[in-house]
Amino acid sequence: MHGNEAEFLQTAATPLGFYYLVLCAINWGAAAWLWRHGPTTRFHVLGFPVTDMVVWLVVGALFFVLAPLAMIGLPFPLWPGLEGGWLATKSVVNELSGPVMLTVGSLAMFTLLFVGRRFFVRPIVAWSLFNLVLLAMGMSMTDPNFTAIVAKPDNVPIVGLVYLLGFFTWLAAWKAVRNDDRLKQGLPPEEKEDSEKVLVWPDLVYTELICMIALTAFLLVWSIGLQAPLEEPSSTVKTPNPSKAPWYFLGLQEMLVYYDPWMAGVVLPSVVLLGLMAIPYLDFNKKGSGYYTIDERRFAYLVFQFGFLELWVMLIILGTFLRGPNWNFFGPFEYWDAHKVLAQNNIDLSQFFWERGLGRMMPKAPPGSGTGTELAYILLRESPGIIAVLAYLFVLPPLMAATVFRKFFAKMGFFRYMLLANLLLLMAALPIKMVFRWTVNLKYFISIPEYFLNF
Repeated sequence: MHGNEAEFLQTAATPLGFYYLVLCAINWGAAAWLWRHGPTTRFHVLGFPVTDMVVWLVVGALFFVLAPLAMIGLPFPLWPGLEGGWLATKSVVNELSGPVMLTVGSLAMFTLLFVGRRFFVRPIVAWSLFNLVLLAMGMSMTDPNFTAIVAKPDNVPIVGLVYLLGFFTWLAAWKAVRNDDRLKQGLPPEEKEDSEKVLVWPDLVYTELICMIALTAFLLVWSIGLQAPLEEPSSTVKTPNPSKAPWYFLGLQEMLVYYDPWMAGVVLPSVVLLGLMAIPYLDFNKKGSGYYTIDERRFAYLVFQFGFLELWVMLIILGTFLRGPNWNFFGPFEYWDAHKVLAQNNIDLSQFFWERGLGRMMPKAPPGSGTGTELAYILLRESPGIIAVLAYLFVLPPLMAATVFRKFFAKMGFFRYMLLANLLLLMAALPIKMVFRWTVNLKYFISIPEYFLNF
């Protein structure tokens, strides 16, 4: 966004002030809930005993102080003396928001949260992280480029869905950790102790009716306060740049960058659906039915969370917030310049092998050759990729069965194990292809444009 940043800050001051007031109300509401229901967590600060209820009262008070400062046009962190550090921070964030660093960082965070889940699911820790994220959001809203992305009517519900996803992921992990601790003590899961049946009428129907009325009221307020994201009538002479699919298809659109349409739009989604349908027939672990747990279903939990969070949600976030004009990557604080040009010379694995590795021209059938000869030369040309893909799909599973997946092979048998192994390998093929594209500009492992077959 170009223009007068001071004018933007004056425009954003009032909404940002109300944003901090909402954060104040949330923290004071949390303190009130702890006061009435408890239990509170006690700890010492500078030798004085303090409860988490007091902490959230203080945090709410800090947000209450920030609100009027924001409303008069001094939104944190743009107070005198802090501008330089904030500009440097935004520059660093833009640099770290590249696809490689973002993917590696999200994977490292996923691993850290899983390993340290007993610490991170503590309510006081989770609520502290939640406040830090909300504070960072408020600070970032002082940047016109960031606000132009997240405040776009199309993207506002996606931002809300990201927060909801984080909350429900935490809630499930918190319940799972509590159940795992109970099972270690020889106690049944919490769900088994609260197994009282609930009648559809009137209990469930009343609950659904109240939720329907509340949601309808919320949508009415939403539609009044937020303009519908309608654009000008479509024209054949003006194409939106970037032209994006609805948010729930942005994962598929991002996959089209790395695979041909038949692979990204047909094969991989079909594999996902078939894999989900095959779960009941592949799963030999009968534990964890009807209650939350991680320790008893560690492998299933990791596979699902990695596939859903890393391979689907992250693709939606990439496509929504970081893909700009010409489908280039932009940092969250970077202006979406339609004239940004990135020189990328994507090459196939066969070119790596023949031209860069062996220093010779790629095999090509002599002019006038028959179909069989041309096909033989094509197979020779693409033999490095064909061998690599076949080894990946058919050689790697037996090696996995003899090493890390030995117990799975013994319990599942050959057919079920091979199906599971190939589903896992196909799932892993997406991040592998993405990393190769981002690091060495690899376009295809197998490129046979003569027959529209690329992988």
